[in-house]
Amino acid sequence: MELYEGLLTRRSIRKYNPEQTLTKEQILELIRAASYAPSAHNKQPWHFLILQDKEVLRTMRLIQPWTSFAKDACCIVVVCVDESETFHREKEGWNYAQIDGALAAQNLLLACHAKGLGACFCGAAPMPLVIDNLRKKFNIPGNILPVAIVTIGYPEEKPKTPEDRLNLDKVHWESF
Repeated sequence: MELYEGLLTRRSIRKYNPEQTLTKEQILELIRAASYAPSAHNKQPWHFLILQDKEVLRTMRLIQPWTSFAKDACCIVVVCVDESETFHREKEGWNYAQIDGALAAQNLLLACHAKGLGACFCGAAPMPLVIDNLRKKFNIPGNILPVAIVTIGYPEEKPKTPEDRLNLDKVHWESF
């Protein structure tokens, strides 16, 4: 698939074939692509928690309520970032953790699409309860911020590609 076509045709997939699985090698190939995402000052602060246990996938909705469809996925990748490694200004109270994590998650979504897999981005940060639940359930250290829960599997749906999303009312030249 050509890259530009992939950008325009990727859709969130929420229905998976529960009978199919992914190998460790297939998952690592997807993680490799996620690891090539840009990050502020090239810090590459990401960590990836791979979840394949069917009971964990089935109960993920108890941690993040909008993941009920995860039960049929091959796996979940929780995209995390080490807030102590991300580019930050402690005195000013900001960091790029959520942005770096979201960029890695987008690469992961695109890699899944390129491989014929379905995937869906489900949020973790900035929801404190979801973050806390993930940290408790999976022993995630306090400096590691879960940014996204990405479900991955073999699609059993093909959402239609929307009409052109370019909205010229939202394009501004030289000034807003």
